[in-house]
Amino acid sequence: MTRVLVVDDQPLFRAGLVALLTATPGMTVVGEASDGETAVPLAESVRPDVVLLDIRVPGLAALERVLASTRVLVLTAFDLDEHVHEALRLGAAGFVLKESEPARLLAAITAVASGEMQFSPTVMRRLVAAYLRGDVADAPWVPVGLGDLTDREREVLRLVATGQTNAAIASKLSVTEGTVKTHLNRVMTKLRLTSRAQAVVTAYESGLVTPQLAG
Repeated sequence: MTRVLVVDDQPLFRAGLVALLTATPGMTVVGEASDGETAVPLAESVRPDVVLLDIRVPGLAALERVLASTRVLVLTAFDLDEHVHEALRLGAAGFVLKESEPARLLAAITAVASGEMQFSPTVMRRLVAAYLRGDVADAPWVPVGLGDLTDREREVLRLVATGQTNAAIASKLSVTEGTVKTHLNRVMTKLRLTSRAQAVVTAYESGLVTPQLAG
C-alpha cells in the first residue's frame, strides 16, 4: 500500500486528489495539508511513502526537511520558474503537470514510491531549454568529475541531459529500458545525485553536454 500525503492550498483541487487516490487500489491518503508549515509536522508524524506537493504551496521552504527524508512528487501547472528550480535544488524525485491524465499521475506516484525518478517529457524539455537560454541559476551542488563513469554511463547521462526519455534512449542504444535505468542509477550513485534534473544540470556544468551538442 502506497501511503500519500497531499499538500495543496486549493481546497477543491486537493479534495479531488484525495478522492482520486482514495479510490485507487493500492494507495491510501495518510494526510492532507494546505501549506508547508502544516505539512512538515504531519509528514514527520504519518511518514508517507510519497508527498504529493503543489509547487506553489505557501511555505515551500519549510519543506526542506521533508524533501531530505521523503520521496516528493511535485505538481505544477506552470513553466519552469524559481519555485521549480528551488524544488530541483532540494532534490524532488519528480514532476507531473497538473494537466496530465489521472493515470499519468498515479503511475508517477507508484514509480516515485518505488525509488524511481519521474519527470514528464514536457517538464524535461522545458528544463533543458531553460538551461540553454541561461535562465537556470547556478546549481547549488558542485558537479563532480565524470572519470568514474563508464563510456556507456557517460552516453546515457548525455542523452538524459538532452531531454530524452528512457524509452528513447533504449531505442537509440539498442538496449532495454531496464538496462538504461540500471546505467542511470549507477550514474546517480557515482555522482551523488538525487534527481534526474540534477543529472541534467551536472551534465552541462561538467561540460559533457554543450548547447552545440544538445538537441
